[in-house]
Amino acid sequence: MNDNEHEGTERGKDGEPQRDHEIVEISVNGEKLHIHCGRQSVSEIKHLGHVPQADVLAEVVDGKLVDLTNDSSVTIKGGEVFYSHPQDSGSSQN
Repeated sequence: MNDNEHEGTERGKDGEPQRDHEIVEISVNGEKLHIHCGRQSVSEIKHLGHVPQADVLAEVVDGKLVDLTNDSSVTIKGGEVFYSHPQDSGSSQN
């Protein structure tokens, strides 16, 4: 086995290579963006996608939009899809 063969590859608890430093593609409001794999804060994803911090960021999970809180994080593996929308004020009237 060559010493360089697995150089820089860290293994997770499951024995699979960790990809925290790999750059992958995600989508924010239809725009393709590149970000590191691993845990990313919602705030960082908003910044990358030019989403106002006052807006809500939602992730498409099993075909449904799931709102994310500003203080939460998501695990990025690549291919995640996010959309933003204004925060519901709860006082809209028709």
